[in-house]
Amino acid sequence: MRKTSRWTRRQFVGAAGASAWLCTIIPRHAVARSGQTPPSEKINVAGIGVGGMGHGNMNAIAGLGTNIVALCDVDQRRAGGTFQQFPKAKQYRDFRKMLDEMDRQIDAVVVSTPDHTHAVASMAAIKRGKHVYCEKPLAHSVYECRALVKAAKEHNVVTQLGNQGHSFDSIRTFCEWIWDGAIGKVHTIHAGCAAVNSGLDHLERVKKETPPVPPELDWDLWLGPAKYRPYHPAYLPGAWRGWTPFGNGTVGDWVCHVVDPVFWALDLGAPNSVIAQVKDYDPKTQGDAFPKGEVITYEFPAKGDRGPITLHWYSGTERIPRVPDLEPDRRPIETGAFVLGDKGTIMYGSHGAGGVRIVPEAKMREYKLPEKKLPRIPGHHWDWITAIREGRKAGSDFSYGGPLTEIAMLGVIAIRFAGTKLQWDAQAMRFTNCEEANAWINPPYREGWSL
Repeated sequence: MRKTSRWTRRQFVGAAGASAWLCTIIPRHAVARSGQTPPSEKINVAGIGVGGMGHGNMNAIAGLGTNIVALCDVDQRRAGGTFQQFPKAKQYRDFRKMLDEMDRQIDAVVVSTPDHTHAVASMAAIKRGKHVYCEKPLAHSVYECRALVKAAKEHNVVTQLGNQGHSFDSIRTFCEWIWDGAIGKVHTIHAGCAAVNSGLDHLERVKKETPPVPPELDWDLWLGPAKYRPYHPAYLPGAWRGWTPFGNGTVGDWVCHVVDPVFWALDLGAPNSVIAQVKDYDPKTQGDAFPKGEVITYEFPAKGDRGPITLHWYSGTERIPRVPDLEPDRRPIETGAFVLGDKGTIMYGSHGAGGVRIVPEAKMREYKLPEKKLPRIPGHHWDWITAIREGRKAGSDFSYGGPLTEIAMLGVIAIRFAGTKLQWDAQAMRFTNCEEANAWINPPYREGWSL
């Protein structure tokens, strides 16, 4: 249960400096496996995937008084700025070699690679007793989510999913309003993101063109566990999100941000069914790419003192619809959610229920705000590093982030079987009415790769 407001980088680094007294900690070989860091030395951190989002993660972690001791990236050009910023860190291309050679010198690992290598990199670190911060979504399949949750518990490591909004103040505010009964019993959620993550426009190009691999890129290592295919710049950097072998589309990219508030406040757990509606898309001929938009409907059973809940997810070209309580002069949000209860509606934006408010504004003004019950914290990376030092769980650890990510992974499968309502047995980890869909719960890895 945690969250923080949207701090600027300057504010965040300032908070990190104020926390510097916490940065001293045990002997390196005992730190990660003990569950608590000793007060005699700093935490030694390694990064896997340090260009793009990885660069920001390493900056934030370094600002918390840690030692950045190793950096790994398959793209030397993209990672160049991070390599230059941390010249004392040993550089690698293969995270397996890094972990083997520097095992006893590393306490914690930050994984910021493309989705399809999140699990193999995180698992390699966990099995060596390293604490892990992994970018969202946690994995590339339902099975990987379950395996990482299980391994993190068995190895007693501190983990954190990179859904930063879970540490914002606004998500805690949203939870407190829901628990206070601000809109009564919640029954329906309309959530989504307008980003289009689709490789459809490039399908024919990648079939016909065979450009050379850039000299700074190790293409085989970038592919990792994915089935081999020739290099093409349509896949990377960044564009991999639109390709099913590497990314998880818009639903995978954004569920861990947008659905996080309702997942926490309503204790959603696992759905018992999921169905996708997709236009102008044939997964049999276009299945390497995600569609440009889809609507995915999840049904969550009643739990505790709440009733059943229907969650509608809208990706890309399929936009979140207007709800009755929204003021006529306001446009529906493009990224975020409307949460409908039997006594009103709450709307919020992305990342930790940003801009949370009751609609219409007249009801917001009438609402008597409840007392704050959840602790506020300085930041998401701070939470993970401090949890390592204190030997406690972080706010969005894998036991929380894994089930949250599963919602997205079920949506990815549903896209492949658009129009079919898939009945999900979460305990058995299988669909009860579509054996073909079960093949996508744990897709095979390329030879030479495993969890």
